[in-house]
Amino acid sequence: MTGITGVADDYLAALAELDPQAAEAAGRTPESQLMNLSPEGFDARAALARGTATAVATTTAHTPGERALAGALADRLTSEVALHDAGFTTRLLAPLATPVHLARQVFDNLPRQTPDDWANIATHLHRLPTTLDQYAATLRRSAQRGQLVARRQVLVVAEQCASWSDTDFYGRLVAGCPSGPLAARLAEGARLATAATANFAAFLRTELAPAASEVDGVGRELYEITSRAFLGATVDLDELYAYGWAELARTAAELRTAAAECGHPDVPAARTALDADPAGRVPVGPALEEWLRRRTALLTDALDGTHFDIPAATRHVECRISPAASGVMYYTPPDAALTRPGGIWWSVPPGESTVPVWRHVGTLCHEGLPGHHLQHAITLTLTDLHPWQRTLCHVHGYAEGWAHYAERLADELGLYAGPAERLGMLDGQMWRAARVVIDLGLHLDLPIPAGNGFTDAARWTPAVAVDLLTRVAGLDAATARFEVDRYLGWPAQALAFKVGARLWQQARRDAERRAGAGFDRKRFHHTALALGPMGLEPLRARLAETLRSGTPALDRK
Repeated sequence: MTGITGVADDYLAALAELDPQAAEAAGRTPESQLMNLSPEGFDARAALARGTATAVATTTAHTPGERALAGALADRLTSEVALHDAGFTTRLLAPLATPVHLARQVFDNLPRQTPDDWANIATHLHRLPTTLDQYAATLRRSAQRGQLVARRQVLVVAEQCASWSDTDFYGRLVAGCPSGPLAARLAEGARLATAATANFAAFLRTELAPAASEVDGVGRELYEITSRAFLGATVDLDELYAYGWAELARTAAELRTAAAECGHPDVPAARTALDADPAGRVPVGPALEEWLRRRTALLTDALDGTHFDIPAATRHVECRISPAASGVMYYTPPDAALTRPGGIWWSVPPGESTVPVWRHVGTLCHEGLPGHHLQHAITLTLTDLHPWQRTLCHVHGYAEGWAHYAERLADELGLYAGPAERLGMLDGQMWRAARVVIDLGLHLDLPIPAGNGFTDAARWTPAVAVDLLTRVAGLDAATARFEVDRYLGWPAQALAFKVGARLWQQARRDAERRAGAGFDRKRFHHTALALGPMGLEPLRARLAETLRSGTPALDRK
């Protein structure tokens, strides 16, 4: 096949040899779900991206569907090459979603129902030591090139790896296997995986940490590269800093109103009272998992057929409490063939025996429905999208922007049960606004404006950032420290939520102005999501084209 679709076909076929997710997208069953994390593996993927970017640039796209695919490909491939060339990809260590975490999360998603499933888990356990050795080699080469993350990031990942070993994550995983001939191999695999994880933690502490810098911020040059990659757009960083402060002030006013609706004089008093109410707390364990499952089912029933049409094949979402304690809720999408459902995972902060669930409904709407799960549920069944765009085009600004927009949409659709849950949602909005100013401030060493109403500090430090999150967004201290470490390890990723939601809101206002009284919210959301994932710049262009012409988004011809 010629044209841009042919370029995408060739890219996916070649990537399927290097990436298990790409193999699934191409209709193959990968030998292993563990990525090749060796220096050679990273180099091969970067070289493929570089060559394909050139092919995209020299191929003309004629139809709206081709232009959408070309824009998505060009944006992702150039960003991938830029991140690789800057050394960001091959030195990545941070508290969440690095190659180390994704390797561990493979075991969250492997089925555990049949003897063949358990045999597959055993195979992956025996392969994990090689995967971690590969990434150690990649990190070592990057360090030799002068590309090494700050010492804070090295140590936080070392601590996480040590916790997985110390709490016997892999041993507990295989404890669920029925007794039989596989038991010994699984136990040996768990032992090897645990030892390899502990050895990786020791490598980080003894070899990388002593060579790492104490300077946490990455500076403007690298930040411009990472912000372009995470957003799929070039943005004015100084304008965003001012926007973040304005969003803090606007959302703070909403919070004060919500606290009054809860019957309390101010926001801190409302949080304290709501946390103390035993009726609003759920015990950690099976009860919390059941609450998560029940609330997700209620959200699904409220949305499906009324506000969205959720494809039956992706309607179900698994809800689990994760044994890997990091204090966050996160989402894992289905596989390309839809044999594995999407999953909402909740890892509760260590030491917590009960959870005040009023705080977390907004996050559940973000991770589940109408957020990440709904977006994936729709995207993965759009058969007219190219398989690469449908399953592999990951853009933080698009996905996190939609999920952040979905928190507000849930409020608009009446999905929060009372003012307490709405206050929890607004705390989440406050948190995402704080992310913008903290992330930009720490990495670019920007001054804190005097008289801002939230902090008296003049300059950003991690301690100032933690204090702001605990006071302003109501986070507990452990979660706030985790968040600040995360921002420092993923420069500019924190922008994706607010900046992405801003685009979705702007696009909707444009559609409302054009349609007037005839605006159909359900149709708008369907049309926008049917464009498929892409960077914010190509998405803005494609949305404008669709709204101007009135052409249905699904018309790819």
